[in-house]
This record gives sequence, structure tokens and C-alpha cells, in this order.
Amino acid sequence: MKKQYNLTYLKFLFLSFIFFGCQSNSDKPIIKSLFGVNISDKKVDNFIDNQMLLLNIPSLSIAIINDGEVVYHRVKGYSNKEQEILSDKNSIFEGASISKSVFGFFVMTFVEDGLIELDKPLYKYLPNPDIEYDERYKKITARMVLSHRSGFPNWRDDYPEKKLFIQFEPDTDYHYSGEGYQYLAEVLKHILKTDWSGLELEFQKRVATPFDMEHTRFIKDDYTRIHKVQPYDNNGNWIDKSKSEWWKSRDSVFVAPTTIHSESIDFSKWMISMMNEKGLSKDGFNELYKPHSLINNGILKEEYTLGFAKLSIFGLGELYSHSGNNDGFSSYFSFDKDKKWGFVFFTNSESGNQLALNITYNLLLLGTTSNKILLGVIMLMVIVSIIYLTNMFYKKIRK
Repeated sequence: MKKQYNLTYLKFLFLSFIFFGCQSNSDKPIIKSLFGVNISDKKVDNFIDNQMLLLNIPSLSIAIINDGEVVYHRVKGYSNKEQEILSDKNSIFEGASISKSVFGFFVMTFVEDGLIELDKPLYKYLPNPDIEYDERYKKITARMVLSHRSGFPNWRDDYPEKKLFIQFEPDTDYHYSGEGYQYLAEVLKHILKTDWSGLELEFQKRVATPFDMEHTRFIKDDYTRIHKVQPYDNNGNWIDKSKSEWWKSRDSVFVAPTTIHSESIDFSKWMISMMNEKGLSKDGFNELYKPHSLINNGILKEEYTLGFAKLSIFGLGELYSHSGNNDGFSSYFSFDKDKKWGFVFFTNSESGNQLALNITYNLLLLGTTSNKILLGVIMLMVIVSIIYLTNMFYKKIRK
């Protein structure tokens, strides 16, 4: 009787795993969560529609990648609410700070060509008159800038004096800094003996064109200006960015940490290339992905590499990601290069951080709520099985 019970229990466990792995197959196409749970495109559509309504997001462009290919792509909502103009596959968004990851890769192409060294002080390429009063700036390198260890503030304009300064000894701490990235962009421009438009052309040559990113740019062209969606705040109110002196003064500037313009399909091409480690040597990618700063240590460990936030999920997976937030725009991408899995979205709203959390943890990490309940049941069964088998093992030892 006992043997029959054990056999029945193991059969039930085995069938549960089969059911868990095969569910949702009635809805095609199938999208897989990070941990392999099947989700139908209909469920993803419903989830995103609800989130856009809940978070007051006028428009969104999103792509999900499974096994190195885009398996889900949607463009939803309005590019212009007031005129009721719908967004479409041609719509362009500001990517904001996801610029930093792309720029980090861009810099590494210069490193591999011998045009710049990661650990050579930047002042030796181009002195910075705005910070020459502080000798510590002569220690700052490209590596420190890309890993946010320069000591610079995010933006000097965030402070009343609007003066560039150093907050701590370079390379002794982490502080997120757009100023550092822009100084490095100035250095690249100087090395090439060009202007901002010339640096954009170099970006097109080294990154956008090789990866077929047809409409991804740091400096807007005519196509970008025509197809760019309108910006809105968290309450759905239109933002007139032409009134901002900060944005007006940078309209034709290659702002390395924040002015990339793109959409989800274009950007997914770069992500897939990063998963497949295209465009750099193996050593180059090792440098790009190597952590330099610990941001958070716990169940979810977060570190910063040369342009990416590296997230370790319960020790079960590693995600390279970045968020972006500009006035009226927000974005987010994340990918597991080993599983060739990821997603990216762009919005013309300032609610992207919350959307990223909701998409990641309520949908794409484990799957839908019903899937997570089933997963919880199965995990509990696995734990019970381990305890049961362990007890059986020790009983045999005692005998």
C-alpha cells in the first residue's frame, strides 16, 4: 500500500510539471517569461492596455524577445492626444537614459580601435576648463565615467550655482552622473576632430548602420522630427518642451546620456546584437558587462557595469537593463544574454518606472497571476518531495 501511494504521488508530481510547462498553448503565438512560463499575446495585450489606462500612458511601443527573436511587438495609443493622432510603427520616442547603455557600447568600439583607453585620464585627451579648479578631475577616466564613479553630479543645472563640481574622490564611490558621460562625449568628438554632427555620423557608422537601426539617432533628423510623439506628464497633460532652455540649448547636440531617439523594433535589434555579442571582441564584451559598482545587495542584487544596470534575480538569472526618464518620456529595456530573452518599451509619459516594475514582476518574470499561483503550488510540491525523499534516505541509513 505504501509503495502504491509513493508511486501515485510521484506520478501526480510529474503530471503537474507537464501541465505547467504546456499551459496556455491554446492561444498563439506563445511568449515565454524569463523562467519559461508560456503567456499568450492576448494576455499581454490585455495587461498592457490595463496598465496604460491605470498609469495614464498615452502611447507605448514595446517588443518582447524570446530565443534571440522578437515574438511580440505592439504600438498602442496616441502620439498626439489633442489631435487624436494614433501612434504607429513609424512613431519615434525619446529613450532618455537608456542612451547610456548604447553609448557605453559605442565607446568600447573606440577602445577596441585603439582611439581611447579606458584607464587613461580624460584630461590627457581633452582638458575640461569647467572643473580645472579641482585637481582631482585629472584622475577621472572613461571607465569611471561609464560606471558612474567620476564623482560628478548628475547635472550641474540641478544645483543653484549651476557649476560643475566633484562630490568625492574619483573611483571611491558610486553616483549617477550625466555630466561624466557628456564630458566623455566631448573627448570622443575631440579625438575625431569633428563637431556634434560628426559624432552622430560616427555613431551611425559604428552602431546604427551595422545593426540596421534605421531611425535611431542621438541628434534628431527630419524623419525624427516628423514622427516624434508628443510628451505628456503623469496626469496626461501635454508638456511644451520648447519652453525649456535646457532642452532648447541641446536640440542639435549629441547628449550622450539622454538624447537617443528610437522605437522598440529598432532598439531590439541592438539588444539582440548585445545578446549575441556582435560588434566587439570577447574581451570587449567582458569589459562592457563587468560590474564596477554595487548599488543594492539583497534578494535582488543590482550592480553597474560600463553603461548597464546588472540585476541578479534570486541567483537564478542575470539581467542587463536600464531605465530612461526625460520630461514627458520614459523607457526601459532588460535582457538575459544567456537565455536570449528580453523586452524593451518606450512611452510618451513619465510613468515608465512603474510600468517597468509591473511588466517585469507581474507579467514577464514568472507569468500571469494564475501561472504564478500554479508555480507556487508546484514549488511547494517540490519542497515537500525533497523533504519526503530526504526522510526516506535517512530512514534507510538508520536501517
